[in-house]
Amino acid sequence: MEWLQQLVNGISVGSIYALIALGYTMVYGIIKLINFAHGDVFMLGAFIGFFAIARWDLSFIPALIISMVLCAVIGVIIERVAYKRLRNATRIAALITAIGVSLLIEYTVIYFRGASPEAYPDGVIPKASIDIFGASISSQSIMILVVTIILMVLLQFIVHKTKIGKAMRAVSHDADAARLMGINVDNTISATFAIGSALAGAAGVIFGIYYTRIDPLMGVLPGLKAFIAAVLGGIGSIPGAMFGGYILGIVETIVSAIGFSLWRDAAAFVILIIILIVKPSGIFGKNAREKV
Repeated sequence: MEWLQQLVNGISVGSIYALIALGYTMVYGIIKLINFAHGDVFMLGAFIGFFAIARWDLSFIPALIISMVLCAVIGVIIERVAYKRLRNATRIAALITAIGVSLLIEYTVIYFRGASPEAYPDGVIPKASIDIFGASISSQSIMILVVTIILMVLLQFIVHKTKIGKAMRAVSHDADAARLMGINVDNTISATFAIGSALAGAAGVIFGIYYTRIDPLMGVLPGLKAFIAAVLGGIGSIPGAMFGGYILGIVETIVSAIGFSLWRDAAAFVILIIILIVKPSGIFGKNAREKV
């Protein structure tokens, strides 16, 4: 069935958006910062995975873990160096800093290795497919879905069942009250950046295996689309980011399937405009009054 095939493709693409969107929404939920450098952490994750697989001859899982660990470290460094001093600054100052960090990462990578793209090697995931009701589901699609579900379940466990998860929820609700209760707010924010960046690193490796081609500016468009996914679901909401990522991936795939492939990127921004007009708080978001 053609529609089932497109749904499978949409879920595969949406899984990548969902993983990146989780980082956006977690950071915004904690410190109300739209971290536009997050898409570039995703790019770094793709390159780390590429070097681990192509140059160090590692298999998929070790490459994925190395990419997640190094991206978590990079995320903490970005937070400590660029954002920590701006905790009490205006939102526009933090936003401009995030854009500056994004450009710094992109052009630092270009400076050291050039702007030429790289290609992930074939056969990282053994090629196979299964037919379900006429739809051919590749081993790559299954791998993407399985890895994404495992990481999302792990994230839900961390947020709801661990001490650091409780601290994250407390800081998200009221940072000053959390500090009075003895929670180390700085370490909690760093942990949030580490977890979100690790998810972006995983998305980068999955993206490289799925699309093969990676380059230093690859984080710009997927990063913006993941931000749209977070807004669609309700930025600050973890289930919303997951839902928004999958909706965005499925819509893009359907737009391409009906013959408007050149409009697939525009579809994401049309969704952003519609959601900002109809329900600015997002599908899972709640209307909150500003305290004066």
